[in-house]
Amino acid sequence: MAQHQPIRKTTPASGSDIPDKLYFRIGEVARLCDVPAYVLRFWESEFPQLKPHKGGTGQRLYRRRDVEMALRIKSLLYNEGYTIPGARQVFKAELKQKEPQLALIDNGARDVDTRQLRKLQKELRDLHTLLSKPTVRAAVHPIRAARNPNTPRRTTEKLFDLPPLPENNKR
Repeated sequence: MAQHQPIRKTTPASGSDIPDKLYFRIGEVARLCDVPAYVLRFWESEFPQLKPHKGGTGQRLYRRRDVEMALRIKSLLYNEGYTIPGARQVFKAELKQKEPQLALIDNGARDVDTRQLRKLQKELRDLHTLLSKPTVRAAVHPIRAARNPNTPRRTTEKLFDLPPLPENNKR
């Protein structure tokens, strides 16, 4: 009796099945993700997170993180049932959660040095003022300095009015 295969194929939950290599070609990634190569190329156009390096010949070279991203995209689309826009939103939400929030005041340290904060604030304002100034183009400077009208011009006669060179004694 023939065994039935599941409709949706499962992908590995972790990247443990990914070989330890520096670069993967698109065919290798397609086999690892169990999708055709054209699907990977389509995902590149839909997901900015999936950007394989293209070598000098134009061939796509995927790094391990690219392979992991492709597996994550496949999991979201095929296993979890997200649409492409929905999967993009998942990535945006994950990115927002990963961005660190800088706290000015540490909960453990209540006494904040206000002088230091004011100094930092002043430096930031000065920097903002400096960067906000409109840029003034430097005047075009001539290659040579302007000639003084009182200085006599050199003529070719003066240029070639050199003392004669000593003659070499012929042997």
